[in-house]
Amino acid sequence: MAAKVFVWVGHPRENSLSHGMADAFIRGAESNGAEVRRMNLHDMQFDPDLTYGYHSRKDLEPCLNEWRDNITWCDHTCWAYPVWWGGMPAKMKGVIDRSFLPGFAMEYHEKDPWWDKLLKGRSGDVLLTSDAPAWFDQLLYRRPAANAAKRAMMEFSGIKPVRVLQVGTVKDAKEAKIKTWIDKAYRLGADAGRR
Repeated sequence: MAAKVFVWVGHPRENSLSHGMADAFIRGAESNGAEVRRMNLHDMQFDPDLTYGYHSRKDLEPCLNEWRDNITWCDHTCWAYPVWWGGMPAKMKGVIDRSFLPGFAMEYHEKDPWWDKLLKGRSGDVLLTSDAPAWFDQLLYRRPAANAAKRAMMEFSGIKPVRVLQVGTVKDAKEAKIKTWIDKAYRLGADAGRR
């Protein structure tokens, strides 16, 4: 049976290196017969504010329902986005805040501090672009963007294993360097397509 792969590009702009890496990932997955769905953050229109926390729910906009449907449908998800101020773009975080809710991503226990991981059975990739080298981000900050997506979001909800590819420095990268990053994204996609 073909792998089902959901790729989410979390850059708010229509065109970026995140999009290019996602394109390569998709080509790689499809080269091994995967069925791929894609959503781009810049196409999503919704209120990103979880105004009432978990105490009261807003109705989800159509794009958030589609995003959740794609997460539920897939065997493997890939999120591609830039690191801004140590994390993901605010609008992207808004999708997580509004969509990764109790009853969908996890369910907290009433009588203890634990939770059920409701998205088990899926694996993930995170493709990060940065204007700081990955080694610098690791050394100085301990990779907050990678840790948030991998540990606090994906693994917290049961998506595991999760691989992270973080590339940089983007702002002055030469064409040959960008090609190596695109090639790495392709290989990750090809591997995801074999699952």
